Amino acid sequence: MTEEPKKKGRGRPKKSEVPAEIVKDRQLTPSEIVEELDKYVIGQDFAKKSVAIALRNRWRRQQVKDFMRDEIMPNNIIMIGPTGVGKTEIARRLSKLANAPFIKVEASKFTEVGYVGRDVESMIRELTDLSVTIVKTQKMEEVQIKAAENADERILDIILPKKKKQSDESENGDEVHEEEKSSTRDKLRVQLKNGELDKRVIELDVSGDNYPMLQVLGPLGLDEMGVNLNDLFGNMMPKKPKKRKMDIEEARKVLTQEESAKLIDMDAAVREAVVKVEESGIVFIDEIDKVAGGHSKGMGPDVSREGVQRDLLPIVEGSTVITKYGPVRTDHILFIASGAFHTSKPSDLIPELQGRFPIRVELANLGEDDFIKILTQPENALIKQYKALFESEGVKIEFTEDSIREIARIAAQVNEQVENIGARRLHTILTTVLEELLFEMPDKIESKKVNIDKAYVNEKLNSIVKNRDLSRYIL
Repeated sequence: MTEEPKKKGRGRPKKSEVPAEIVKDRQLTPSEIVEELDKYVIGQDFAKKSVAIALRNRWRRQQVKDFMRDEIMPNNIIMIGPTGVGKTEIARRLSKLANAPFIKVEASKFTEVGYVGRDVESMIRELTDLSVTIVKTQKMEEVQIKAAENADERILDIILPKKKKQSDESENGDEVHEEEKSSTRDKLRVQLKNGELDKRVIELDVSGDNYPMLQVLGPLGLDEMGVNLNDLFGNMMPKKPKKRKMDIEEARKVLTQEESAKLIDMDAAVREAVVKVEESGIVFIDEIDKVAGGHSKGMGPDVSREGVQRDLLPIVEGSTVITKYGPVRTDHILFIASGAFHTSKPSDLIPELQGRFPIRVELANLGEDDFIKILTQPENALIKQYKALFESEGVKIEFTEDSIREIARIAAQVNEQVENIGARRLHTILTTVLEELLFEMPDKIESKKVNIDKAYVNEKLNSIVKNRDLSRYIL
């Protein structure tokens, strides 16, 4: 469900006051989206604000009535900045906050129509596949209780098969037999619900594919054209059930899944999924700078790069893509692109495509102070990750304040001297600092507590940092 945006100054929740279930259950306000991104992405406030507004505008458009709703186009965003400054991390976290179908693709994986490779329309097909999966899962969860009950009854039918009625049995004998069988079934049902039969092995029929070659043909390109081979040939090649032996605990999961699929209206789920894609779908196109530029004369990769842009243009502008679930319109899908633009610049994109990304956000380089925050503040901070790894071996590791500052200083120094890869430099530096401890921890470390100070960091890194050639290959 969605709620009206809260008015400023009326109890806006603090960072720690936005529960996870709220994130899933409703559309967040822009300030709440930024607060959620702040938990994982340091700095880049302008980028986070722009993304938050664009995400909220998806909800706002859906509240608009009459013809104006169709006239409101999404303000697509292009994020510009060097590697390792948070572009991809913003996308990753946005996918969890969007409450809508979201897919991340790399522009460098696409080729111009006529070349061997993936065409740009496949991103919409993948987004639709994802949306169908999401809606189908939600529908199946709604009928989970009924499906579990049906699965239990199928298991009871296997444990206690129905006895065929014999013609020479008396009616009275049949009644006595049915009463005994009903009583036994009730007892078994109670044992089943209590988990007393979980380890008992049974044999059951599970649906299987009688045409495995169809799964091979899909990746060869037919599925890229929106052709659903299962729909084309499924009726001609009916599925043949397979007999499998498994314990009842596993059988309940398998049968519950089958029963859930039977209880939902798949056609209605597909229609809902397509509407979700068209009304609130989001596509994040990474490495768009890899298809920019290249206006040199002659044949070669440059032709394909500009061709990818021209193929991408109608998708971003708004067109109809044929998928195996039917036509999907892209007019109101939000596109967020990002690129480092080291060897090219946004103006190297074809003018028509530039115009389809009206909002440009430049992400700043990260410095020493940013690295200190990245190491300690986010919920998935690197130091917190390594503490959890050491705790798995029963060892408590502590980093002094000066050791954290030294790691950040060295990361900034190496980025400046060798190549700027942003926060990713912290991964390589911390791995180098802790490599010996991680190797010896199970066998040689007897102490249950390890302290990492500035001297230890310098001991492990100084010789490497001073040698630029070593820095280039190790850090």
